[in-house]
Amino acid sequence: MTSSFHDTRWTLVARSRGDDTTARAALSELCAAYYAPVVAFLRRDGRAEDAARDLAHDFFARLLVGDAINGADPLRGRFRSYLLSALKRFAADQRDRDHAAKRGGGQIHAVIENDDSSTGAGLQIADDSVTAPDAAFDRQWALTVLARALATLEAELRDSGKGYQFDTLKPWLTADGDATPQAEAAAKLGLSEDTVKVAIHRLRKRFRDAVKAEIAQTVSDSGNVREELDALMAALRGG
Repeated sequence: MTSSFHDTRWTLVARSRGDDTTARAALSELCAAYYAPVVAFLRRDGRAEDAARDLAHDFFARLLVGDAINGADPLRGRFRSYLLSALKRFAADQRDRDHAAKRGGGQIHAVIENDDSSTGAGLQIADDSVTAPDAAFDRQWALTVLARALATLEAELRDSGKGYQFDTLKPWLTADGDATPQAEAAAKLGLSEDTVKVAIHRLRKRFRDAVKAEIAQTVSDSGNVREELDALMAALRGG
């Protein structure tokens, strides 16, 4: 499986420029692919679940109706990086608007410093255990890439009549496979354990290829696929 069979994210960006039905459909597909990472960023940025989802819709709506997407340039490399930069600007603007609304117009506010030794608004101690918004975005992006690759692989195998084999061997694409006896899978499939080992090896390779193909849709240069794959693994380890 190669990425040439799929529209790349950058292809969708090019198609999304405009006001016609094709453009909106292309941008809607981009939104669907990145909705979960955007919500994860906004949640880690301090929004409640419902507020984060509402803001995610607002963010993509701004891309859909405005010309912000025109700033996306495939020559700059990764679509993930472009979208994250746009999201950070959006979140900062939203924060500024929220603060302005809280301050009110024309009112004078006194800042009263906290004299006691307790940690309050005047003293914020960073908690290293809390994931930064950027890291939350990247981790959810990585999980989304894996989920989309897994869905692609499953569809291919079901189309080729190997759906039951996929269901049986799927645990070996995750950590769950380590706790599942291969002999059990062999018995279900009516195969020898050696044959199952080979099938698992091939399935894992096809899954890696599917992940690479999914990543290839988001970069402008094939040389960046390796770097993005490394970033994906780092994001998963960091979670």
